[in-house]
Amino acid sequence: EAFAEKSPVVVISGAPGIKERLKDPLLHHKVREFDTQKKVFEQITVASTVLSDPQTAFQEIDRVLHAAVRFKRPVYIELPRDIIWQRGIPHHTPREVHESSDAVVLRASLAEAVARINAARKPVILADVEVHRFGLQRDLLALAERTNIPVAATILGKSVVAEHHPLYLGVYEGAMGREEVRRYVESSDCLLMPGFFMMDINLGIYTARLDPARSICVTSENLSIGHHNYEGVRLKDFLRGLVRSKLRRRAKPKLPRAKPAPPFTLADATRALTSQRLFQRLNAFLTVDTVVVADIGDCLFGAVDLSIHRGTEFLAAAYYASMGFAVPAAVGAQLANPRRRPLVLVGDGAFQMTGVELATAARNGCNPIVVVLNNDGFGTERHIHDGPYNDVAPWRFHRLPELLGTGRGWLVKTEGELDAALEEARRHTQSFCLIEVRLARLDRSPALDRLAKRLGARLRAAK
Repeated sequence: EAFAEKSPVVVISGAPGIKERLKDPLLHHKVREFDTQKKVFEQITVASTVLSDPQTAFQEIDRVLHAAVRFKRPVYIELPRDIIWQRGIPHHTPREVHESSDAVVLRASLAEAVARINAARKPVILADVEVHRFGLQRDLLALAERTNIPVAATILGKSVVAEHHPLYLGVYEGAMGREEVRRYVESSDCLLMPGFFMMDINLGIYTARLDPARSICVTSENLSIGHHNYEGVRLKDFLRGLVRSKLRRRAKPKLPRAKPAPPFTLADATRALTSQRLFQRLNAFLTVDTVVVADIGDCLFGAVDLSIHRGTEFLAAAYYASMGFAVPAAVGAQLANPRRRPLVLVGDGAFQMTGVELATAARNGCNPIVVVLNNDGFGTERHIHDGPYNDVAPWRFHRLPELLGTGRGWLVKTEGELDAALEEARRHTQSFCLIEVRLARLDRSPALDRLAKRLGARLRAAK
């Protein structure tokens, strides 16, 4: 997942000592050969090393860490246990590495891009997750505000710009997204796509209609303008080059706006909860100090319609789609930024994979609010292909705090119970809070419903 979604994780692994390997003994944790583990990690890292020589260890560490920062992907450092106490080269100074684009190619690519954008009638920026990974949110916003070009985000890049900004168009996700956003983006005659991942969920399970001939797609690894490919151009240099270029300023566009979500009203406190009403209530619950962490499935699809108050305050494994992401990710998110309280959205099946990491949250003083959507199994898969393999063991999720000896738990079945539990959880900041929400077995969010209906319409039209 870290490799696929470009997260710069550093894996440091202990290993048998160099001298221990001489007679090729069968040691615990050994698989086939002593270098097998490194070979496995080489497939899912951008750089790896075994620190077998104290004289080169510091340089190797520098090389591997630089690769993690440069490519925003995981790296692997293996440390044989018999060299831990050996001295490396004293007074080592890390070598500074300054990488930049090929100046000639950068100028040529910027010239073509500027000409296309200035000639366009309806340009749109479709921003994805690499803008966040490489810290280019301010540059993206400067480009949009300088030109009045509207910005849409992908599902993986959701909240890469503040969602209350007047130039923000919404989340584009093909047939899964709002129809007015889909029409606006797909009718653009010049689509600038910084950091864009051409993957299935970003493309609305391949329901997107984006014309490469009208696109400028730039990532940390590639740049294509229409059908022209440019080598040796860095994402940062290209985006900042556009900000400094002679792009014309346009009149403010008239953007399609979703109807403002009405204030959540509790008309009937005894009414059974649905996904739609759950997400409406959660939307009213969010504050500027909330970071939303969504697991895969309908938790993610439903969360797309939430209005995030700050830039880059929405986290989800929307590419690799690894179930069980959300609870551990919330621990990392809060340790990285203790001023933000995570709101975790996770299904019952995904929670059973990694939910007990709430013990790690408690041990580290984290206080996430975890909402478990309990629809009696893997609900999203039931809509795709139902069967007994979508069933999970029935847990009493709300009683997990009793097992861990810390935290608060609630079981909610009605809108009134949800409202009361959320307000209590907001006030309880001493430990984590777990709210188990009971939903109907085949209940689904509006976003998943949109996808199902539009895919169905396409299939019927194709007959």
